[in-house]
Formats: sequence, structure tokens, C-alpha cells
Amino acid sequence: TLLFTVHPLTLPQHLSGDVLALPIFKQEDSSLPPENETKNPPFQYVLCAATSPAVKLHDETLTYLNQGQSYEVRMLDNRKPGELPELNNKMVKSIVRVVFHDRRLQYTEHQQLEGWKWNRPGDRLLDIDIPMSVGIVEPKTHPSQLNAAEFLWDMNKRTSVFVQVHCISTEFTPRKHGGEKGVPFRIQIDTFAQGDSGEYAEHLHSASCQIKVFKPKGADRKQKTDREKMEKRTAQEKEKYQPSYDTTILSEVSVPWFDVKDHFGVLHKSSRCGSGRTCMCLCPLQQLSPTASIQDTQKWLLKNRFSSYTRLFSNFSGSDLLKLTRDDLVQICGPADGIRLFNALKSRSVRPRLTVYVCQESPQQSPLLERHSDRTSGGDTNLSVLLNLELTAAELIRKMACVCSLPLGKINQVYRQGPTGIHILLSDQMVYNLTDESCFLISTVKGELRTWYFGTHQS
Repeated sequence: TLLFTVHPLTLPQHLSGDVLALPIFKQEDSSLPPENETKNPPFQYVLCAATSPAVKLHDETLTYLNQGQSYEVRMLDNRKPGELPELNNKMVKSIVRVVFHDRRLQYTEHQQLEGWKWNRPGDRLLDIDIPMSVGIVEPKTHPSQLNAAEFLWDMNKRTSVFVQVHCISTEFTPRKHGGEKGVPFRIQIDTFAQGDSGEYAEHLHSASCQIKVFKPKGADRKQKTDREKMEKRTAQEKEKYQPSYDTTILSEVSVPWFDVKDHFGVLHKSSRCGSGRTCMCLCPLQQLSPTASIQDTQKWLLKNRFSSYTRLFSNFSGSDLLKLTRDDLVQICGPADGIRLFNALKSRSVRPRLTVYVCQESPQQSPLLERHSDRTSGGDTNLSVLLNLELTAAELIRKMACVCSLPLGKINQVYRQGPTGIHILLSDQMVYNLTDESCFLISTVKGELRTWYFGTHQS
């Protein structure tokens, strides 16, 4: 019988995946449903801050905010008469948060926020200005969730929540020579209805907008600079850009949802990020499989924000959609969405939920046999990569068996050695909480059955 133990080593530096560029062109397609046939969202959120005039016509709006300044977000009931009557005379709960816009930073969100917390002890990324807010009830923040806040509100009453963003865009940009370009954030609002259990567990609506945050008064200067640049452009060039609007409408977000407990301890339907963490940011989704059924293909289109084309591709399976060329998609969907759909179909699969690096230690130096041996001498120093897609102990054990070229049935138990030398039985919960891109050393014990319980040895 074989006994495995894994020991943490130094975490290697690893580059994240590239961010896919968004297309900048769009054309109308007669095959799309008319605008008046589209379903209006039940809610609308309006950020009272002007959009930038330096944004091209069919790009997403960009809004500049000043660090720490209170900005009003109007919470509006957008239901048609008779729509969602079960919400009449009832409160709903909304969670507002600031998240990363770029995929590269979404993958490393936890590390980025931990670094910010270390540099800004006691500060929060997002706060609600309660004295200025109108119509909100029971506003809450959680000490461990510095980028989110929640509140209840009555859809029949005027409601405005004033938010303050305290992180600035350049704090998450690598320092080089000064004047670095700041990263964009998103303000996202998720709204939930109260269920039969009394908890606000039923997801109703999500929307977000793109922002950049500057030091105090920096947003005003940036807005002025963009406006002056636009004034210098010719009339023909100005036609390629959208005008600056006094307010910013948050755009509806289509995300996958499933039941988990949220950051405030309440059961919600939350989205799962590509890295395996639970959050409500915009997350990259899995690549479309050639074996996907028509129903799965429809779900993939919805999850990847191609809801306008679900009717157009209503009879397409995964293989049918993947057979279309770039020119085919541009002709069907127009240049903007055609290129975006082609990139989504042909891009690399997103990073697995967990990447673990391991190398096998020689039996003579097993810490179970000789705890004080020098691990740096001898042993295989070549690291193998385990891509743990399912986030389960069984999946990790199976892949470690492959690395060590051992039959899976020969492995009795797998333990992780803690910092004080204790041995902890590997479990799904432990695997779920492993840090992405951790590095471990594997040692094996061959012979009689042995079980370790937190440092106590039993034969």
C-alpha cells in the first residue's frame, strides 16, 4: 500500500492569459429581432456620472470617477404593467460591488485584492454613503469583502444609493516609469427577491458599467482632456464617436447562476469564476464543445452574451457553429459581433480552476521516514503540472498517480504536511481552498497500512 504526502514549496511566477480585444465596429442585421420585440429588464440602474466622449460609437461606455467621491446610483423599477406581480409591495435586495473588467485581473482577483488590503490597511474598495442615500434599508458591508455592499429597497419608493470607490485604477498597474495607464473596473449590481424561506435567494437581475477611478479631481481633468481632443477632430471623425451623456446606464449582464452562500452568509445564486472562486464579476466561460447539443449551444450563447443570436442559431449544435468561418460569422452577425463570436469560438480554453505544480521526492528522503532530511538535495527537481478541473480530492489523486506512474488502486491515502509537520488527510474542502499555482513535493511510503491524524501515528 502506498502513502502520499505533499509539502508546499515556493510559488512560481506564472503569466496569466491574454485579454481578448473587443471589436469596435457594428452593423445592423435584418435577421435580428426588431428593437421593440426585445425584452426590457425588470430593473434599471443609473449612475449619475457623465460618460466619456472619447468612446467609439459601438464600444461600451466608459465613465470616469473621482476616488472617494459619492456618486448617486438611481434604482428604478422598470417592470411593465402586470410583469412580476409577486414583487408588488415587497422589498428586494441588491448587492453593489466593484470588480475588474479585464480577464487577466479576474483570474488573479483574490491576490490583487489581498495586495491592495496589505497596502491600504483598514480601507475598503467600496462604501455606501448612508447619510446621502435615499430609500435603502439595512445597508451592510462585510469586513472580509472590501469590494461589496448590500441593502434592501422598496420598488414602489424612490431609491438612490450613493457609492464611493476608494481604489484607483493605477493601483493595479505594474509600476514602470510613471504615467502608467490605469486598469478599468466595473460597477455591478445584482438584485434578488425574497424566497419562501425568508432569505433573498432568487436572482432577478444583474447589470454593470465600465469605469476608471482617478485621484480626487482627476476624473474631471480627464473628462475635460477628452472633450478638448474631440473638439479638435473633424466633423467626419466625430461621427465615429458617441456623445458624452450626463448619466451612465448600467447594461444588463447575462451570467450563469447556481446555489452557493454569498459573502454575507446568505444563500444566493452566484456565478463561478474561471479560477474556481465564487463572485459576481464578469467571468470568462468554458469554450464551446463540438459535442454540445442544440440546447447546450443555446446556453453557451446566452452565457457568453450572444443572446441576440439565440433565435438565429436555434437549430445549431456545437459542431455546426464551430464549422462556420470568420467570414461566415461576419456576414451573419455583422463585423462587431461576428468577430467577437469567432474569437469566442476559436480562442483557447480558459485556464483551469486550479493549477498545481508537483515533483516527486526520492524515497530515501521521504519526510515520513526522515523528517529532518535536506529536501533540496536529491530527488526529481522537474515540476509536473496537474490541472485539477473538478476541484475534488479524487481528481487530484488520479492526476498525481499519473505523474508518479502508479496504478490508482495502489494508493491508500493522501495527506498534506502542515507547517508544524502534522499530516492532514486530503479532502475536497482542502483541494477547493488550495492556492492556485501552488507547488508541492510528493513523497511515498510503501509497505504496511499507515494512517496519520494530525501528527498522531497509528499502525
